[in-house]
Amino acid sequence: MKLRIRDLREDKDFTQKEIAEYLICDQSLYSKYERGERQLPIEYAIKLADFYKTSVDYILGVTDIKEPYKK
Repeated sequence: MKLRIRDLREDKDFTQKEIAEYLICDQSLYSKYERGERQLPIEYAIKLADFYKTSVDYILGVTDIKEPYKK
């Protein structure tokens, strides 16, 4: 599964280090998430979806709709 976290990060001009600090993890670990070498924990997917104002489904590549569903 190709995650979209690298594209989202680069679109907003953040570094891996900045996002890793937001998630409270090592930059090297975050880099492995971006490369697909480690599975992204669901709690991180939720935090990143909130951070980027998108849905977990978009981050995980389940949907191509970037905007989250609004009630």
